[in-house]
Amino acid sequence: MGAREVIVEVCVDSLESAVAAEHGGAKRVELCGSLVEGGVTPSAGLIATTRQRISIGLHVMIRPRAGDFCHTSDEFEVMRRDVLMAKQLGADGVVFGILGEDANVDIERTRSLVNLAKPLQTTYHRAFDMSADLLLSLEHVGETGADRILTSGGAPTAIEGTATLRNLVEAARGRMIIMACGGIDHQNVQDVLEQTSVREIHVGLRTPIASPMRYRNNVISMGPFRGREYQRFVVLEENVAQLVRAAAALDI
Repeated sequence: MGAREVIVEVCVDSLESAVAAEHGGAKRVELCGSLVEGGVTPSAGLIATTRQRISIGLHVMIRPRAGDFCHTSDEFEVMRRDVLMAKQLGADGVVFGILGEDANVDIERTRSLVNLAKPLQTTYHRAFDMSADLLLSLEHVGETGADRILTSGGAPTAIEGTATLRNLVEAARGRMIIMACGGIDHQNVQDVLEQTSVREIHVGLRTPIASPMRYRNNVISMGPFRGREYQRFVVLEENVAQLVRAAAALDI
């Protein structure tokens, strides 16, 4: 029996990083805006230009703001419109997550977005890890019809959450894909795959690069972290390729 392919998805917030992810051998990108805030919905311009430049899977984050995942009715309407925008701009999938005040999956509104997104694929993102009961949330996400769950097993990293991730894979029974995330790199990817039985992984692999600007005003800041204007994070092709090779080298 031959080895099963591992799907590598790279989280990106720029066209440059999306192109690097494809050239490095990734099968899919999750396109976000503002990853320094944990990721929000990217602009229409970024979605459209990324779709034009890459041929691998393009899944778009649908998140109207940073912070918790308990969304108001107005925010939900924004999410609905952003799902439609992603469809119109050629996305292959959308990524979202909604929790109630009790930190359980909002089944009704999640199902509504899943149905609105069809035929696009749908991923319930790491709001899952913030839920009150992961196994219960697995069943709730299953009721919505979503295709996959993105999770670290409720732990800071996938390595720390391996036991829970394996339990989630077993509990899913093929009804949905469990995609592992959280600190996965070329050094630990084989351990994650072996210990959890997941076949899809989600990685960041961001590298800080300095701004080329020669003049710098260090007196003021445009955000909460002084000097952040002169540094940004990108995905490098060679880092993606290194991880993809490591994952492919494991006979699973």
